[in-house]
Amino acid sequence: MAERDDPGTIGRRVQRLRVERGLTQRQVAEPAYTPAYISTLEAGRVRPSDDALRHLAERLGVGFEELATGRPARLATDLRLRLTEAQRTLATGEAEAAAEQYAALLAEAREHQLVAAEADALLGLGECGIDTGELTAARRCFEQAEQVLAAADAPLPARVPALRGRAVSHYLAGELRYAVYLLESTLDELNRGGLHDPDALLLLYASVIGPYMDMGAQARAAQAAEYALALAPQAGDPALVARMHRSVARTLLAEGRIAEADASLAKAAELYRQLQIRTELANCHWMRGYVHAQNGDLESAEVELREARAMLTAQRAALYTSQVVVELADVLHRRGKSDEAAALLHEVLSTLSPERGALHSAAAHRLLGIIAEDARDTETAEEHYVRALSLLERAGAAGDLADLCRLLGDLLRRTGRVEAALDAYRTGLGHRTAPGTTTLGPAPAQPPL
Repeated sequence: MAERDDPGTIGRRVQRLRVERGLTQRQVAEPAYTPAYISTLEAGRVRPSDDALRHLAERLGVGFEELATGRPARLATDLRLRLTEAQRTLATGEAEAAAEQYAALLAEAREHQLVAAEADALLGLGECGIDTGELTAARRCFEQAEQVLAAADAPLPARVPALRGRAVSHYLAGELRYAVYLLESTLDELNRGGLHDPDALLLLYASVIGPYMDMGAQARAAQAAEYALALAPQAGDPALVARMHRSVARTLLAEGRIAEADASLAKAAELYRQLQIRTELANCHWMRGYVHAQNGDLESAEVELREARAMLTAQRAALYTSQVVVELADVLHRRGKSDEAAALLHEVLSTLSPERGALHSAAAHRLLGIIAEDARDTETAEEHYVRALSLLERAGAAGDLADLCRLLGDLLRRTGRVEAALDAYRTGLGHRTAPGTTTLGPAPAQPPL
């Protein structure tokens, strides 16, 4: 039961309810208490016992908790139901509508000091921000959720969704190393502290795979995928299991296990269909398009990526849409549709900034450079490569940096600038990450599997 209000607040509440109902102090007091006791209580000079509050609640026609705390009866249950509705709205891709619902719930939860509901509403607002690409606002919401839960002495597993949300907001903004630091340190604390909550661990392992892959730390990504697969049978949240399968597919693909990657994506897509989570289902179409592209089936890749783009655009998931468009443009270019690809990429760049989708901006510039090179416009190609290099260096995306430096070096060499080409190649070699490392120290402690 929630902590009751102070005697003065309770006294004023009793007086207000009594006056609203047109009752005298004697009518409220009898037969168990005296009018003098009610007068003293209303003045805030006495702390009523539970028995006294139950008597008064019955006489005033309200619930015990409402009289003791000011919260209407069934408020917590009602808020929980409405939070579920907001989650469903977000799942169908209506992030802006969901944000309005979460904002109203947050105000109500704060008014009545319902900590759990306040934290859930903040998490929901954070997820809405992730969907719409408002990463700074999303991060603030996740940070506030952490603070609310920490102030309530919530255990670490309960704080994991907020920590993970903060890490994802940094990751999508291109701050790979800090995102990995947040996820690894939380995993380490959970595993070393014996806090082996399967859902919390699965959420963290599934979330760290993407940053590992972008940093070139494929060994750690593969290990995280292995742990996630082992934890999945213990997890109780099907949406979480689906997210895990989608993340794991990246490592399977990197290892050349294309059939297994597609099988994982098929499982994820089926779970998302059952749960009616449209944004994540769109992401599955996106990943399957990527798998087809890697396997050389460009026609199927284009179909899947166009489907993903249409679903995400309809749901106004700006940042995710930009990622899909870059992948689609790559497939279109490889299919000989370079003009359409370039138009899509310029459209993407007009909606992104270094603070909002740095990795996706870099990918767009890289591909525009390749398209320009194919058109023998070496000056434009070099400009795009240099812009992409600056964005990737800031993000620390080692794997992508090495590839981009090779492209730039080859371009410089072909145009007769051998020393500049050597500098580009050296830069690429300097950014290579050793297998299994993130330059952040040893891997986190292992979960008991």
